[in-house]
Amino acid sequence: MESRSSESRQRAAGGRQRLAACCLLTIACVLLPAAGSRLMGQAPDRARTEALARRVAERIRALQSEADQLAREAQTLVGDLRKLEIERDIQKERLTQAEAQVAAAQAALEATTDRLAKLEQERVASLPDLQARLAEMYKQGRGGYTRMLLNVRDLREFGRATRAVSALAHINERRVAEHRETLAALRTEREALEARTRELQSTEATAEKARAAAERAIAARTALMARIDKRRDLTAQFAGELQLAQSRLAQAVSDLAAGRSVEQVSVPLGPFRGALDWPVIGRVARRFGQSSGQQTKEGGSHGIEIAAPLGTPLRAVHPGTVGYADAFVGYGTLVIVDHGANQYTLYGYLSAASVERGQRVEAGDQLGRVGTAPSGAPALYFEMRVDGHSVDPVQWLKPR
Repeated sequence: MESRSSESRQRAAGGRQRLAACCLLTIACVLLPAAGSRLMGQAPDRARTEALARRVAERIRALQSEADQLAREAQTLVGDLRKLEIERDIQKERLTQAEAQVAAAQAALEATTDRLAKLEQERVASLPDLQARLAEMYKQGRGGYTRMLLNVRDLREFGRATRAVSALAHINERRVAEHRETLAALRTEREALEARTRELQSTEATAEKARAAAERAIAARTALMARIDKRRDLTAQFAGELQLAQSRLAQAVSDLAAGRSVEQVSVPLGPFRGALDWPVIGRVARRFGQSSGQQTKEGGSHGIEIAAPLGTPLRAVHPGTVGYADAFVGYGTLVIVDHGANQYTLYGYLSAASVERGQRVEAGDQLGRVGTAPSGAPALYFEMRVDGHSVDPVQWLKPR
């Protein structure tokens, strides 16, 4: 009896073990596909997150390089500005010196002019007496003086007459000669002073031009430094925003590696200004703000038209979520990607969309294919809105 009871207990234990094994097998059959599905789903999520993290890291390096370059430019400009300030001060001193020299020359010229005027007044005042003397000299001539000498009665009078005639002739000749010499000298002096004044005025004008040029150069350098400082501040702000996004992406990669679910990390669009890839390769057929005759009441384009072959794939310029993907009057098939923080990119004139509303897209993902613009030419309409306002997309795309 005991033997049969032992066998019965052994059979019961074996049955329980088989039942447990079946339960475990059943649970494994249920759970393993679900776990595999989660792992399969996490793999592309992790790859996308890692790719986005690399893109953010590359942009941070580019911004840091730009910041270093701006710092070097600012340092160079500080040196240039100091040199220009020194040059301006030198030109100011030259201008002050030239102004003083011009003032002195003008004062000397005025004094000489006054002396000439006084001499002229004296000449006019003495003109009657001088004219009388000249007339007398003309009347007397050599013969007149001879007659004066022959009319004397004795040698003593002859001597006195000779001395008088000689003195009279000499005085008259000397007075006329001195007057002429004085006038000539003053005229020569005035001409020299006028030439010197003109020369100094030219020097003064040159110094003033040099000073004004230095002032303009200083103003230009100061404005450029202000723009560089503003750009440096903006670059630092962008780098800070991206570093914050980089930290969130690193945490997301870590969570995905550990099998934990994560939320989508939003990467700001602003730091990528001037660094976004073009949605499609082609020529800008219509620029921002340019009217095409097909526009709305405002009369200007909110975006740009990029001419490209019909059917060319177009790609997202930045990660985001598709907010609209359907037909839209005037824009054919339109895709709108929401990048968060009230920032959007719009892709119009599509022949077909390859994404759906609510779909998550990364930079470089295909959104659709180029269709036909209202003008009949194949083209892509591309618009960007930042803080709810349309901006020129060319300023946000990579230079080419």
